Order: sequence, then structure tokens, then C-alpha cells
Amino acid sequence: MLTLRNKLRNFRGEAMRLPRPDLSGLATTKREGPDKSGNYKIWRRMEKMKAMILKKISSVEEKPLELVDLPKPVPGQGQILVRVSACGVCHTELDEIEGRVSPSRFPMILGHEIVGRVEDLGSGASKFKKGDRVGIAWINWACGHCSFCLKGEENLCDTAKWTGKDVHGGYAQYTVVSENFAYSIPERFTDLKAAPLLCAGVIGYRALRLSGMEDGKVLGLYGFGASAHIVIQVAKYKYPDGKVFVFTRPNQKEHQDLARKLGADWIGATGDTPPEKLNCAIDFTPVGEPVRQALRNLQKGGRVVVNAIRKTTPIPELDYTEHLWYEKEVKSVANVTRRDAQEFLPVAVEIPIVPETQEFKLEETNEALILLKEGKIRGAAVLRMTQ
Repeated sequence: MLTLRNKLRNFRGEAMRLPRPDLSGLATTKREGPDKSGNYKIWRRMEKMKAMILKKISSVEEKPLELVDLPKPVPGQGQILVRVSACGVCHTELDEIEGRVSPSRFPMILGHEIVGRVEDLGSGASKFKKGDRVGIAWINWACGHCSFCLKGEENLCDTAKWTGKDVHGGYAQYTVVSENFAYSIPERFTDLKAAPLLCAGVIGYRALRLSGMEDGKVLGLYGFGASAHIVIQVAKYKYPDGKVFVFTRPNQKEHQDLARKLGADWIGATGDTPPEKLNCAIDFTPVGEPVRQALRNLQKGGRVVVNAIRKTTPIPELDYTEHLWYEKEVKSVANVTRRDAQEFLPVAVEIPIVPETQEFKLEETNEALILLKEGKIRGAAVLRMTQ
């Protein structure tokens, strides 16, 4: 008679002769063993996902993002796994690719205007449930205990992490994030329309608040892309007796037509002189000259808010008397806080904001970025994910 030990030994031998599992469609797996007893550990499978990755600093025109298969991420403590359905394309990605705001490591998955559904929960995560629709913005994590965080200024936290710069972002089919840095998306918006709200909308909302705009005053918008076309809708709603003057690149007809459609009171080019002085202005452009032009057109005691993480060209030399005297101010916008997103999304529903979007496939990300750099996107570019 076969002893139990012999039976087990025979079973192990038969198991070793079985065909290896079919791993097609899965990421690289690993088989460990045999150990001292001749045992092999079970094959460990990991699902794959599509992602566009940046491997090095490059010019956007070189189409540097590469479509690859990567292991599907696993949520850690307090995190959620999000199946991405849409991700907006932001000018910050141009800065990351071209090295003005370099990612903290390579390769990196860019993208920080993310909309998707919760697919899995890490240990301890309880804020959302599977199937909930959520959004992820630029701010991915903050320490919570530094002097800035304690004042509600987590956007200035020295150790904060930024989506698509310090941690992988949304140019992929899946991503993970702390549940404390995800937001419920209002039902009113489709995935594609919600994506631009998470950066272009939130940062624009913050910039408008910092501008000091009041009803009956004149607001100038320099540049009319993804963020500005949302800001004008907020300004027209909050300040019905105010005026909004829009400045674009010369001959940027599609942008000017969109500004007219959204209620701009006057439209011109960056170097033009508007019919009235500006009480406040927001500069959305990637170059320096509009800052000087905005200060030239600014009313006494007015403020220019620069809504850009970096400039591709320097702000030109300023003449103190013409550009700064009479208590004119220049203020930058640095990132966003969770509070900005939490305040803005209900306002977007109330207005309601109608984002103008141009749709691209994940594999068309490079083309979308080139069009963005050339100023040829009407409204906001958004990637639609397929599973």
C-alpha cells in the first residue's frame, strides 16, 4: 500500500508535469522554486493595463509618450483603485515633458484631471464603495502637519505630492490614490465633461477668487483655453453686472468665437488696449509678455493673477511708473487645495458649467499635446479610455 507520504509525492510529481498556465493578457509573472523539499510556489498573476509613459525630458514635437503595458496597480493602505474613464490634457503636462517642471522620477504616467470609478479598496479605505464615480486632481497628498497645511494652505506644503509628477497619473486605464484626495463627481456631468473641471476648473476658480473680482468691475482674461473658458462662465454667474474682456493670440479665431459665445464683453489680442481699464486680470498664458500687457491695462489698485505653473519665456522688464505704481499688484497661483475642489464642484453644478471638450484616444495623447502647445484646442482636450 502506498503511504500518505508516497501519495503526496506522486501527486506532486504529476502536478509538475501539468502545462504551465496561460498567461496571455497578463503582465510578467514569476514562478519560484523548487525549494529544499522540491516544492514550487504557485504562479502569481498580475493583470495588465495600457498606459502612456514619459521616459525622459523631450520636446513635445518628438511625441515622447510611449504606449505600453504595465501591471495594474494595487491599492495600498487607505487607497482606492480607480478604473479611469477620462483624463484631461493640461498645459502642465507640456511643462513636465519639456523639463520646466520635471517629474520626480522616470518613467512617469502623466495626467491629473482624472475621472473614473472605484474598482477596489485598499485596507482601511471606507470613504467610497466599489462603483462610485470619483475624480482626482493635481494635489495627490500633503503632510497635514506643517505650518502651511495647518493654515489650510496645503498647496504650499513642502512635501506635497502631485498627480502625474510625483505619483503616476491618469494617462492610463487604472490609477490609485488616497481616498482623502479623491472627490465625488456630480451626476450632472459626463466623464468627459467632468475631467477639465478637476484642474482647469478648480485652478481657474482659485485664480478668480484671488483676483479680487467684484460685481460691477472689469475682469481681463489673457489667454482663452481650458481654464479661461470655464472661468468666464463662473464670472458671468457670480458677477452679473461685471464685464469680462478677453485677450487671445492674434488671429486665434476659434478661441475668440468661443469667448463671444460665452458672453465676453470685449475681445482683442494680447497687445491691444481695451475700452476700459481692468480692475483685475488673470493671465493663463505660457509666456511672459501678457503679464506686462495686463499691468499696462490695469486700473490703479488692481491685481494681476498669474495662473501658470511655469513660463516658457521670461516676463519682460517692467517700467515701475507704467506697470507697477499706484499700488498695482502681481500674484501667482500655486497649485490647488482640496478645499478648492470641494467648493468648486457644487458651484459648477449650480451655474451649470458647460465645458467645451475635444476628445482623443489614449494612443493619441502625443497629438493632443502638440495641438495644445500650438494653441489649436478649442476648450479642453480630454482622453477617453477604453478597457
